[in-house]
Parts: sequence; C-alpha cells; structure tokens
Amino acid sequence: MIGQVFFWFVITLAGVIVLLLGLTILAGLLAPLLGNVPISYNFRSIRARWASTIVAILGIAGTVGVFVAMLSMARGFRATMVASGSPANALVMRAGSSSEMMGGISLDSIKVLQDKPGVARDSAGSALLTQDVVGVVALPLVSTGTDANVQVRGVSPNVLQIRTFVKIAEGRMFQPGLAELIVGENASKTYAGLNMGDTINFAGGRWQIVGIFDAGGSAFDSEVWCDSKTLNQVLQRPPNIFQSATIHLASPSAFQTFKDAVISDPQMNVDVIREIDYYAKQSTTVTKLISVVGGIVATIMAFGAIFGALNTMYSAVAERGREIATMRALGFSSWNVLLSFLFEALLISIVGGVIGCIAVIPLNGFTTSTMNFQTFSNLAFAFKITFDLLLMGIVFALVMGVLGGLLPAIRASIRPVAVALREL
Repeated sequence: MIGQVFFWFVITLAGVIVLLLGLTILAGLLAPLLGNVPISYNFRSIRARWASTIVAILGIAGTVGVFVAMLSMARGFRATMVASGSPANALVMRAGSSSEMMGGISLDSIKVLQDKPGVARDSAGSALLTQDVVGVVALPLVSTGTDANVQVRGVSPNVLQIRTFVKIAEGRMFQPGLAELIVGENASKTYAGLNMGDTINFAGGRWQIVGIFDAGGSAFDSEVWCDSKTLNQVLQRPPNIFQSATIHLASPSAFQTFKDAVISDPQMNVDVIREIDYYAKQSTTVTKLISVVGGIVATIMAFGAIFGALNTMYSAVAERGREIATMRALGFSSWNVLLSFLFEALLISIVGGVIGCIAVIPLNGFTTSTMNFQTFSNLAFAFKITFDLLLMGIVFALVMGVLGGLLPAIRASIRPVAVALREL
C-alpha cells in the first residue's frame, strides 16, 4: 500500500514538474519574440500576494480532490464487478432476466446445458457447471453493530473448478448436503460472526462456517457461499429450480459455439452471456450514480473555486494598476498583459491541482462499500486511482484556472493607459 502511494506520488509530481517546466520554458522562449512580460514578474507577484493565492489554491485543490476521488470510487466499483467474471465462463439465466435475482432455470434445463458443445469437463468427464441460488440475509456490521445485507450464494461443490480465481484461504470447502458456509475475506472482516468456526442463524437454519475464501478482490469476496441444494431447502424454494447456471468453457473462443447451440435449442428459453460481460453490465447503475453525484458535487465546488480565483485575480488587477500602467507605458501591448495575467492564473490552478491529486493518492486501495442495487446487498470494493485520473484532475484544475483568470486578464489588458497612469 505504502509502495503504491509513493509510486503514484512520484509519477504525479514528476508529471507536474515537467508540465510546469514546459510552460515556463515555452513562455521564456516566446517572450522575446512576442514582447511578453517576463515570467519572473508573475512569480514575484504570486509571492507578494501569498494570502489570497493560498485561498485560491486550496479551493482548487479541494475541488480536484473530490473530482478524482469520486471517479476513482466509480472505477474501483466497476473493477471489482468486472473481476468477478471470467471470459472463459458463460452465464445462463431465464430469458429476459436482468439479473440473477430475477432469474430462474430448471434442473432439466441444466442437464441439457451439460451436453452442449464447448463445455469444459473435469478428469472424470463431468461437465464443469455450477447451479447457483442467490439470497440476501441481514447481519450486523463490525463497525457499527447495525444490520446490513450480505449476499448468500448457493453454489455447486465443484465451483472452485469453474471460478478458478477463487481459493480457500483458511479452513476447507463446504460439504454438499450439510449446513456449512464458506465466507469471502471482505465479508468476514465486514460482518460480525463470520469468522472461521462461528455459527450463524438465518432462514430458520443453523450454519457452521468451515472456510474463508479469497476471490481476488472481486464481488464474490463480499459474499457467503454454501451448497445450492441445501440453501434451496432452507429457503423453502422448489428443489429443482435455480436462479442461474455458470458454465466453464473449454476455451474463451468456444463461447459463440456454446451460445448458438443453446439458443437454437427449442427446449431452452434462456439468455446466454459471457460472465465478464454480465458483471460489467451490473456495475453500470452504481458507477453512473457515483459519477453523477460526484460530478454534481465537483461542479458546485468548482463554481466556488472559480469565484475564488476570480476574486484573487480581480484583486490583483485592482492592486496592480500602477504596474499595469508602467508595463503599457514601456511598450507592452494589451495582448502581452492578458497573457501575463492568464499565465499567473494557470500557475495557481496547476499548484492547486497538484495538491488535490496528492491529497487523494493515499485513497488508492482503500476499501469501502456501497449498495449493489441489483442484489440490494453491500459490496466492498477499493478506490482505484490511476495516472489518467490524476491527469484528468490536473486538466480540470487548468479549466478552472482559465475560467477564473480570463475575465480579470481581459480587464487588465483593455484598461486605458491614460486612466491607469492617472493613478500613479
């Protein structure tokens, strides 16, 4: 974790330093050709007005921090959901079902699926297929003691051969036919009573926790697994009806062959989708919600930061009437003055953007949770901060700098020289 934070800190800092150096060198090279005001004047001006500059920088930094944090939150949720799927697995549900919770597939249909082309088989020749039952149970959170929903998934005993990235980290696999549970690592840490050896009660049954599994940071890490037939019995559901079937394919390229064979079968009334595509689609609702809420918050804060920058730059224009008049009297054009003030605003915004990005870097890998609106259970996921998000934060800061500095720069550049000289 510390290594990741340090890595992103160095990368971001290096990128910003290169950007600042590039702007400074470019401005320095163009100054003699365009007759621009020397950039050293802008740095001295910022230093002389450090109090108002700090206020503008902090406003931009806070806005950029919220902007990047919300985007990284949405990206982390999506990454967690997508990691739950495998390109080598196909998910089969009742036709028209939008999620597993709405699905239904009979045991007879599952038996038909086992014989379709493209299905992988184990050493004994049995089809690698898990028939799943999905439910939700309320358990107390470790942090607050209040109840929250956790997803319980009934699976087939051979599920580890199908979801190959899932490993037993502690204990053992449940035995079919018994009221035994294995618990995802995130669920074990998040909910009280889900530790190795604990016993919990739900749906009128008493369940023993016999194992903790690691699902590689996927959504399954927030679930509790048991035998699907046993869960059907406890939930008093029809014993031969399951909500979905996940089939491990002989290879990812076998998906289309398998799908065509299933869809063309008149006995089957199901939809077939790659497992990875299903979980990517399931993430859409929450990622859009996080992005929209984050966008609204960032926009509101951006207005505040822009007005802060406007106030800082307008104050600078008002205080520097003599300096502007002197520059114009020395022969600097309106265009030169405009570029000088705009460059100063961009310097302030870049520094604010850098501080905002650095402030959120420690969130990278930090685990939080939110409601999964497809299952109405809590899903743990980690913030995912990448270089492109940090770059977007810097660009966002530059946009605020331009919007906050352009009007004051125009005002300074069009101020009549005679009026300004009278103030000397």
